Amino acid sequence: MNNIIDGRDLIIKNRGFQNKKLNILFNSALRYIILTVGAIIMLYPILWLIGASFKTNNEIFTSIGIIPKTMNFSPYIKGWITQTQYTFTTYFINSFKIVIPKVILTVFSSVITAYAFSRFNIPYKNLLFSALISTMFLPQIVTRIPLYLLFKQVNLLDTFVPLYANDIFANEAFFVFLLIQFFRTIPKEIDEAAVIDGCNSFELLIKVLVPNLKPAIISVILFQFLWSMDDFMGPLIYISSVGNYPVSLALRMAIDNTGSIIQWNQIIAMSLIALLPSIILFLSAQKYFVEGIVTTGLKG
Repeated sequence: MNNIIDGRDLIIKNRGFQNKKLNILFNSALRYIILTVGAIIMLYPILWLIGASFKTNNEIFTSIGIIPKTMNFSPYIKGWITQTQYTFTTYFINSFKIVIPKVILTVFSSVITAYAFSRFNIPYKNLLFSALISTMFLPQIVTRIPLYLLFKQVNLLDTFVPLYANDIFANEAFFVFLLIQFFRTIPKEIDEAAVIDGCNSFELLIKVLVPNLKPAIISVILFQFLWSMDDFMGPLIYISSVGNYPVSLALRMAIDNTGSIIQWNQIIAMSLIALLPSIILFLSAQKYFVEGIVTTGLKG
C-alpha cells in the first residue's frame, strides 16, 4: 500500500515538474516573440531606408514594402558623384577634419578638468563646479552670436576652427560631469599608493587613473563623435564655401529647391553611407560604452 502511495506522489511530483517546465518554456517563448516583434517594428524604418535606396523615386512614394522591385545601384553612384564639382569623398573628409580634432580636444580637456575637480582642493571649487554644471542648461543658440562675432574678428569664418576651438576649454559640461562621477568611484588609496611609489600628479593621471577611466573615455568619444557627425547648425553658421561643407550640409544641399525633381533615392543612399561611421564605431566600442555607463571605475 505504501508503495502505491509513494508511486502516486512521484507521479504527481513529475507532473508538477513538467507543468512548471512547460510554463517556463511558454513564458520564455512569449517573451522572445514579443521582443522579436518589437525589434522588427523598431528596425522597420532602417530596413525601409535600405530598400528605398535601391528604388526609383516613383516606387519610394508608392510602395511601403522593404524589398525593391529591382536592385538599382545608380542612386549610390550618382549620389556619391553629386551635382557639384565635389564628390562625397570631399564632404566626408571635411566631416572628419571637424570630428577628429573635436573628439581629441574634448577628451583631453574634459579629463584634465574632471581630474582637477575630483582630486584637488582648489579655491571656490564648489562654486566653480556649480557654474560649470549650470552651463548644461544654457541653450547653445544664446552663445552663437557672440562666438560668431568673435571668430569674425579673428578671420576664422569659413574654416573648421570655430567648430572645435571651444573644446580646448572643456565647454562640454556633460562630459566633465560624467568623468567626475567616474573619478569619484576610484578609491583615493590608489592615488596615495602611486604617490608613495614616486608618481607626481601628471604621472598619477596618465599611468594610474586614465587606464581605469577607459570605459568612461570611450563613452565620451562615442557621444562626441555621434553628436559632431550629426551637427548641422554649427557648420551652417560658420562655413560658407561648398568645398568646406561636411556631410550634414552636403545632404541638405542635395535637396534642390529650384523646382526640379528631388532625387530622394540618392539622398537616402548617401544618408545611409553617412550613418556607417557612427554605426561601426558604436558596434566596435559597444562593450566599453555599456561598461562606462553602468560600472565603476575600479578594475577588479
